[in-house]
Amino acid sequence: MSNSAIPAPVAAGTSWDRKDLAGHRAANAIVDVLHAAGVREIYGQSCPTAIFLAAEAAGIRQIGFRTENAGVAMADGQARISRRIAVVTAQNGPAAALLVGGLAEALKASTPVLAIVQEVPHAAADKNAFQELDHHALFSGCAKWVRRINLAERAAEYTDRAIRMATSGRPGPVVLLVSPDVLTAPAPRRETAPAHRPGFGSFPSDRFVPAPQRIAELADMLVRARQPLIVAGGGVHHSGAYAELAQVRDLAGAPLATTNMGKGAIDDGHPLSLGVIGNTMGTRSPAKFFQEYIGQADLVVFVGTRTNENGTASWTLFPHEAAYAQIDIDPEELGRNYPGLRLPGDARETLAALAQALQERSTPELRGRAQAFAERFATARRRHAEEIRPYAACDASPIRPERLMAELDRLPGETTWVADASYSSIWMVQYLACRRPGSRFLAPRGIAGLGWGFPMAIGAKLAEPDRAVVCLTGDGGFAHCWAELETARRHDVPVIVVVLNNGVLGFQINAEESRYGRHTEVCHFGPIDHAAIARACGCAGVAVETPDALAPALQQALASRAPFVIDVRTDPAAFPPITAFESQLTAPT
Repeated sequence: MSNSAIPAPVAAGTSWDRKDLAGHRAANAIVDVLHAAGVREIYGQSCPTAIFLAAEAAGIRQIGFRTENAGVAMADGQARISRRIAVVTAQNGPAAALLVGGLAEALKASTPVLAIVQEVPHAAADKNAFQELDHHALFSGCAKWVRRINLAERAAEYTDRAIRMATSGRPGPVVLLVSPDVLTAPAPRRETAPAHRPGFGSFPSDRFVPAPQRIAELADMLVRARQPLIVAGGGVHHSGAYAELAQVRDLAGAPLATTNMGKGAIDDGHPLSLGVIGNTMGTRSPAKFFQEYIGQADLVVFVGTRTNENGTASWTLFPHEAAYAQIDIDPEELGRNYPGLRLPGDARETLAALAQALQERSTPELRGRAQAFAERFATARRRHAEEIRPYAACDASPIRPERLMAELDRLPGETTWVADASYSSIWMVQYLACRRPGSRFLAPRGIAGLGWGFPMAIGAKLAEPDRAVVCLTGDGGFAHCWAELETARRHDVPVIVVVLNNGVLGFQINAEESRYGRHTEVCHFGPIDHAAIARACGCAGVAVETPDALAPALQQALASRAPFVIDVRTDPAAFPPITAFESQLTAPT
């Protein structure tokens, strides 16, 4: 018999068999629920392919990232801006593992992200199939809810539950695990679809308030206090509680400060605004001259903040003898670090109830107290303006970051600001002013992973395409993710990226010098032309070496219809006003 007559071996039932996607399959059922939740983009590469094919038919766009860790940051950025669930996907094994860091950020930052992870086919489970991994164990520490879809007829049900879990209570990431054989199995259309309430997919899913007696108790505490202080965290953004927060401030005559993630919740120019407080209140910080007031506060009210290490200067910022109250949607956070009056509830609704209680207690003394505080704080602001002037007006090269921030702060129109972790986010929250409550200043400060700022900015731009999005990143962080420049170009996402190019890992140098008096050599790396990298990816880019070139470069970037990188040569000796690093500060030349 000739070789041509020998029949080719055929593998029966392999994962490469042609799949029939005709009719309504589990993938279609999942996509139906996503569409009902307002999902219009899914971040993912090739898998789960059945979902992307169904999504395309439903009008949901696939955003193909270059790496999964960047993709989950894109979803995070979109969810924060849109206040809706965002979706990212990955196939089994190494791709799934790359979601872990970004989901951990979303968990700590309370961002609702749904990750749909493809598993190996059921018939191959526990047989060392290609890239098989225990995904349930993998995600158990970085998601608030993980489930596996085992039956095609329950695919829609589990997707519905996943979205409700992600957006209810304290928002956070959830994971659905599903094999390709389930995705392609028939799933009858539900004749009676679940009643998706208005706002399905948005967060907070449910708004509730504390008991009336606790609201009344907090109102009485604010009225009695001599030096009250309200500290707003990222929960104010999640809740959209800007007007209610301002109303409580005005009725109580109480000064307001924010955490890093709360930046944008208050108008920085308001007479009772203390700006961003925490571990960055050293020389040049706008909050430096408010430290005396904070240190003498007799009542501190936390609203939507985790009272974490950085936001409290390692839990040393506020006086031990002060009284405390905390408003938070997550009961586990109440009293975690500062025991006091517990007010479990949504920030917006709780503040609205508190404002009503304060209205009933309004007195001329409260209004007079606010005026006295305003006069006192005006002096502090003048002292800061004098202190920062030599840095913000410095014309030296390499460029002082304070000089760059002064130029960015003059950009016209509404801008969504995004920064990478580490120093970039500190420069942003310290020196870019919020002039309208509700303005957004995004940063991966949940767990502070380096390299997530730029992909987060891509997600933010997709959430609000008509608003300018400017990302501030260091050269160390940008190196983690500059491949996503091609993603931004391919999907027509014209983000502006400003790279602080100083050739060093700045925080690492200052931290090592602070602890050991010297630093390791790997904190320094060779020169990189980020503008050339941008152009190689089909984007636009310019290098800026002198302060007088900053404004023209920014105008060019704003006019560009393509992603634009401004590579700014900055002073490697400069660092933000971290209080612990004061001894390393040098004057500008």
